[in-house]
Amino acid sequence: MEAHPTAIVHPRAQVAINVTVGAYSRIDEHVEIGEGTVVMPHAVVEGHTRIGKNNQIFPFASVGGIPHDMKFRGELAYTEIGDDNVIREFVTIHRGTALGKSVTRIGNHNMLMAYVHIAHDCNLGNHIIMANAATLAGHVEIQDYAFVGPLCAIHQFCRMGAYSFLGGYTVATRDVLPYSKTSAPRPLGVYGANRSDLERQGLSKEDIKDLDAALRLLTRSKLNTTQALEAIEAREFKSPHVRKLVEFISTSQRGVAR
Repeated sequence: MEAHPTAIVHPRAQVAINVTVGAYSRIDEHVEIGEGTVVMPHAVVEGHTRIGKNNQIFPFASVGGIPHDMKFRGELAYTEIGDDNVIREFVTIHRGTALGKSVTRIGNHNMLMAYVHIAHDCNLGNHIIMANAATLAGHVEIQDYAFVGPLCAIHQFCRMGAYSFLGGYTVATRDVLPYSKTSAPRPLGVYGANRSDLERQGLSKEDIKDLDAALRLLTRSKLNTTQALEAIEAREFKSPHVRKLVEFISTSQRGVAR
């Protein structure tokens, strides 16, 4: 392990031999860090935290800290981070709580830009981008390939669907529909399918056309949510992504942004 002389690495921390630990950084006792990960100067990794391979943790990031939860009493809780993630300057990622699932989990190939905050018990998938100062309250779920714009805030227990785009400065207090482009300077609204990103991720023109039509039924018709779902079912769209959209809405506990 290549550790700067000023770095503090607990002797019982499990750190792979080719991990780099920068100046004045700290790695605590119950931390595991996989091969090829770089912990840059002044970063802190604490708690029961497991970090996979080839991650980049930039200066002043804090991973595995105690959550901002008044009910937290020091119970055993975890932080799990996969492979190939980029965690930029001043990012904060907090461990889980006993009242949640006791774990905050981040998948693979995610980009967390400067000042991003991920609170306790959040669950992030893969290939997610969170722009500068985006903030997640506790228990938030973000699915694969989602994009969270700068200075966005997502309310606790909300979900953000796969391939969705949340415009900058948006406060999301309900679930964000998968495949959608959603923004709320005033007020929160859905502005059709997230076309550019869907094309970039390889969805066919037919898939995008079906998603556009399904989203119009949901957000631009005068139907309520139940009626809109029935109308979508009646259209018998061929795209499997429409089925995922319907499943996302049907399982929502907070309601969806329309």
